[in-house]
Amino acid sequence: MWVLFAFSSALFAGITAILAKIGIKNTDSNVATAIRTIVILIFSWLMVFVVGSFDNITAVSTKTLIFLVLSGMATGGSWLCYFKALQLGDVNKVTPIDKSSTVLTMILAFIILGETLTVIKVLGMVAIGVGTYLMITKKEVAKKAVKAKGWMFYAILSAVFASLTSILGKIGIEGVESNLGTAIRTIVVLFMAWIVVFATKKQDEVKQIDKKSWLFICLSGITTGLSWLCYYKALQDGEASIVVPIDKLSILVTIMFSYLFLKEKLTKKSFLGLIVIVAGTVTLLI
Repeated sequence: MWVLFAFSSALFAGITAILAKIGIKNTDSNVATAIRTIVILIFSWLMVFVVGSFDNITAVSTKTLIFLVLSGMATGGSWLCYFKALQLGDVNKVTPIDKSSTVLTMILAFIILGETLTVIKVLGMVAIGVGTYLMITKKEVAKKAVKAKGWMFYAILSAVFASLTSILGKIGIEGVESNLGTAIRTIVVLFMAWIVVFATKKQDEVKQIDKKSWLFICLSGITTGLSWLCYYKALQDGEASIVVPIDKLSILVTIMFSYLFLKEKLTKKSFLGLIVIVAGTVTLLI
C-alpha cells in the first residue's frame, strides 16, 4: 500500500505546482505560501480527527517532536524558496531542479538512515542528475527580465531543504501516526511562513489579492495537504530511498499541465532530459 500512497503523493504534488504558479502570478510568493499553509493546517488537522489519532498526541516522544519540528522548518525553507523560484522562472525549469533533491535524499538516506545503496540505485541517481542538467540548460529565446535571474538560486535551495525534510521527516514520523505527524509539522511551517511575511512587511498585501488568485492559492493548499498525507504515510511504511523517487515523478504531471494550461513548451533537449529523469526514477524502483 505504501507504493500506492507514494504515487498518489506524486499526482497531487504535480497538480500543486501548476495551481500555485497561477495563484502567485499576481501575488507575493511569501504571502501566498503563508495563506496556503493555513489551508493545509486546517485540512491536516481535519484528517487527524477523522482517523481518530488526536488522542495519541500525548504519547509523542520528545525525540519524535524534535525531528518533526526540524522537518517542518526544512519544509518551510523549501517552500519559501520553491515558490519564489516559481514566481521568477518557468515551471519546466524550476521543477526539475527541485526534484533533483532525490539524489541528495538517497545519499543522506544511505549515510544517516543506513538504507542500502546498490549499483542500480547509483545508476538511477546518475540518470536523474544528467536529466536535470539537460532540462535546465538555457533556451534559445530572448533573455528574461533581469529580476528573473535569481530563480535558479532559489530552486537549488528548495532542493536542499526538501532533501533534509525527507530525512528528518522519516525519522520523526516513525514514532507517531502519520496524519498526526503531518499536522504537527504543518504548525511549524505556518509559523515560519508568517514570520517571513511580517519580517518583509508584506502582510498588507493580503488585502490586495484578487479572487482568482485566492481560488488557486487555496486549491494548491488542498492538493498540497493531500500530497503530504499520502507522502508521509508512504514514508512511514516504506524506504525513503524508494518513496522519494516515486514522489518526484510528479514532474510528469507538472510538465503535462504546464503545457496544457501555461503554454510552456519543452525544447528537444529538455524533453530528452525528462525521459532520462523518468528512466532513472523507474530504475530506482527495480
